[in-house]
Amino acid sequence: MPLHEIFVGLGVFVAAVVFVREARRRGALNEQSLVAVTGALVGGAIGMRLAGWLETLELSELWLYGSRSILGGLTGAYVGVLAAKRIIGYRERTGDLFAPAVALGMAVGRIGCHLTEAPGRPTGLPWGVHAPATTPECPGCLAGQAMHPSFVYEIVFHLVAFGVLVWARGRLTRPGELFTLYLAGYAVFRFVVEFVRANETVWLDLTRPQWFLIPGMLLLGIRVTYGWRRGYYDALLGRKVAV
Repeated sequence: MPLHEIFVGLGVFVAAVVFVREARRRGALNEQSLVAVTGALVGGAIGMRLAGWLETLELSELWLYGSRSILGGLTGAYVGVLAAKRIIGYRERTGDLFAPAVALGMAVGRIGCHLTEAPGRPTGLPWGVHAPATTPECPGCLAGQAMHPSFVYEIVFHLVAFGVLVWARGRLTRPGELFTLYLAGYAVFRFVVEFVRANETVWLDLTRPQWFLIPGMLLLGIRVTYGWRRGYYDALLGRKVAV
């Protein structure tokens, strides 16, 4: 099994363990929440494959390239959870159970990306890294250039996010807000880090993931602003919560 897929599988396993522990801590570990996890796994797998395939439009390469799209996987997992909950008639919110799990799982999965994919764009910064010339789709690797360790940036982000989410989970009492803040934070971070990733730009010097993220960031921005104005995040900011 390729190294990349090993770490993706390990990331999924870690996320599942964290989800179960968080669900048990909240008293929400039941058949319905486990069905939601199943929906996330199935939807995530389909989303990764389809999103990756859209970059090649080669049906024969659907399995080979699909696993490269984390954004497609997250979108597919979200849709999968919604579909699974709708099928069984489960109305409880599960996003807050997924937030810490996804963050830590992503950190583990991105190790595989760092070890097997083009690190990023060339850089003169002292922490630039070199990758083997055999790395696929990496002109900088062939030229022996130092490149941004973009996947390391993402690993660090998700590890920090995991710590923040664990800290914040007892302070945010309104269901769904923990997951909303995680998604908003990751969307902004991923948009910014794309400027040093090795992905091809397609229009206005932006990559496909950036164009995919723009409408999502707008919607999440509106959602976070809505929560901000209604005081959903006052406890995180040290403000007194009205009673």
